[in-house]
Amino acid sequence: MWTIDEQVEYLMQGADFGDASIAETMAVELRERLVESEKTGRPLRVYCGYDPTSTDLHLGHTVTMRKLRQFQELGHHVLFVIGSFTAMIGDPSDKDKLRKQLTHEQVMENGRTYAEQAFRILDPEKTEVVYNHEWLEKITFTELIDLASNFTVQQFLARDNFHKRFEKSEPIYLHEFFYALMQGYDAYHLDADVQIGGSDQLFNIITAARKLMTFLGKRPNIGIVLGILPGTDGEIRMSKSLGNHIPLNTSAEDMYGKVMSIPDKAMPVYARLATEWTPEKLHAFETGLSSNSLHPRDAKMKLAFGITTVFYGEEAARNAQEQFVSTFQKGNIPDEMPEYQVMEGDNLIDVMVSQKMASSRGEARRLIDQQGVKLDGEAVNDMDTELKAGQVLQVGKRRFLRLR
Repeated sequence: MWTIDEQVEYLMQGADFGDASIAETMAVELRERLVESEKTGRPLRVYCGYDPTSTDLHLGHTVTMRKLRQFQELGHHVLFVIGSFTAMIGDPSDKDKLRKQLTHEQVMENGRTYAEQAFRILDPEKTEVVYNHEWLEKITFTELIDLASNFTVQQFLARDNFHKRFEKSEPIYLHEFFYALMQGYDAYHLDADVQIGGSDQLFNIITAARKLMTFLGKRPNIGIVLGILPGTDGEIRMSKSLGNHIPLNTSAEDMYGKVMSIPDKAMPVYARLATEWTPEKLHAFETGLSSNSLHPRDAKMKLAFGITTVFYGEEAARNAQEQFVSTFQKGNIPDEMPEYQVMEGDNLIDVMVSQKMASSRGEARRLIDQQGVKLDGEAVNDMDTELKAGQVLQVGKRRFLRLR
């Protein structure tokens, strides 16, 4: 049985408010709410919203889901909110330009796949999935005016993303201001005790939601704002469009290999945000890195194993690790790999694109130019190189294709 202090430390792990006083306030309020829950036997209501703007999730999306799962482990009630209304507007929090608006049909289809993928982390028996169009589309114009009266235009223009657009004389549309109000109303409608989100959601969670809940006569929820997971480049936030993402719809081997490709400097943030490690295990890992008592290669293997285990289990993660060692540390080519029947007229670029070893012909050319494509272990320098049956095509470190 965890003490209240241990629970607070565990649940605040990975939080990034950018302000020590806010962090302290949220920790104090969380402790009070946990004590109250223990006394009354009422689980906390914990929610996070996800705008289904595409069909696929990546590891960066799961940072907040891991936090929801931690609350589930401690017996609390999780609300997985599909932004079926907010996604049609688009959250401007991390954008320096207007986001494309989606149709309701697009959002609902994307939302279905989000929920399916989320259950790789969340316990479906302890998760309530709700769609925010069910209450947001019922708000009247009078109610919207009441909600908007709590904020000033200056508050929004002071936000970095809006400020940059204002300085460049780029358009800022009025409907973009409504997003924070709608997210705050979600918290009110759900009677949430805790709201979880990324650090780009700081204004929406700490300012908008708490202000609106107080205005509407409810106790403000506690915000747990988490750091943003960088992509495999270790620099920019993980994004499918940037190609630095680790998808959930992949294999254990691919996930393990992609984690092994991150730069050493990114290991601590991956450990904090993407593993199931307890504070003690995380502290030991970070101490080992900083003291050099843990070799970076061994640390990264431990990290890759821990993250892959979250999604595929220990056995699959162990198999992925063994394959990685055999393939990349011992220089072996894997025994099993996809196969492709070479046809007359096939060229290297077409095969790479058709077999999803490159996302486009342009990317295929770049990979060849960068010596990232090999045939039977030899780097390919000519994109018109003849393909022959029996060869093994390798793209990058982890993608192999046997030609037949």
